[in-house]
Amino acid sequence: MEEKILTSIINPKKQNFSSNIIKDLYEDMVLGRSFEDMCAQMYYRGKMFGFVHLYNGQEAISSGVIKALKKNDYVCSTYRDHVHALSKGVPAKNVMAELFGKDTGCSRGRGGSMHIFSSIHNFLGGFAFIGEGIPIATGAAFQSIYKKQVLEDKNEIAVSTCFFGDGTTNNGQFFECLNMSVLWKLPIIFIVENNQWAIGMAHHRSSSSPEIYKKAQAFGLPGIEVDGMDVLAIRSVTDEAIKRARNGEGPTLIEALTYRFRGHSLADPDELRCKEEKDAWLARDPIKRLKIHILQNNIATEHDIEAIHKKVKSIVDEAVEFATSSPEPSVNDLHKYLFTE
Repeated sequence: MEEKILTSIINPKKQNFSSNIIKDLYEDMVLGRSFEDMCAQMYYRGKMFGFVHLYNGQEAISSGVIKALKKNDYVCSTYRDHVHALSKGVPAKNVMAELFGKDTGCSRGRGGSMHIFSSIHNFLGGFAFIGEGIPIATGAAFQSIYKKQVLEDKNEIAVSTCFFGDGTTNNGQFFECLNMSVLWKLPIIFIVENNQWAIGMAHHRSSSSPEIYKKAQAFGLPGIEVDGMDVLAIRSVTDEAIKRARNGEGPTLIEALTYRFRGHSLADPDELRCKEEKDAWLARDPIKRLKIHILQNNIATEHDIEAIHKKVKSIVDEAVEFATSSPEPSVNDLHKYLFTE
């Protein structure tokens, strides 16, 4: 029984993805990295306020998981949510405008960095407190199965994905929702972005069971450990998890081993992590690794890759221009959007 449930796949057997899929994954990761680098510039220029948590280094997880989803599938994020939103299709200009607090932002300037939301993209939001999004994603998965089984909806079951960090996995919501999702065989994928640090707490010092994927064993769902710096590995295990969810076989827990290249937030001087540790992970940059794979396998040329970077730069530049020129929310609309109309 244990062999069927407990799985460690650091280097899973990768699918033979088409060249178009691989190039799309590369472009999405480059967009995420470029967008976050621009956010850092804008933050230090005083264009953004409050806490801003960047995703640099973890792009393979967002692209590998979310790009495998369909439009009607759901994504629930954390406070490190900009790149998740971009991968789900929320336009970069609307995410940037939200970070600027403008009325054209995807949350109308009311949410800011930690509360990116877009109902039309089934992006259920970023959440400022850890663990908040897990019950929301579980609820989304429940309504998917309810529509199918009770309301007899003829459409394909929508899958919910829930992202959270290693620090969250010691919280009650995590265990409660794992248990509930197995009991009801909910179509949900729990993705642990284990970047080794919960703010300033090293992961191995905070959990009596540091191998998070093994926690799935207690509840009877597959627990998979995967290289979070390898987008093709992540895409492979995600495809299997999605298939399982759509077939009514229930949830999957994926632990992606990764690393954030910047401090916890842009207000963090990042003095707790040693240089040797940072350098070791920087050498495994997921974008550089995929670029090498693309060139070595003749999937695209250097010229093609340069064209991708040029396209992404144009998107990010336009996003900043859009956000800068967009209007501030009106004081007269202070109470607008508090309730549905």
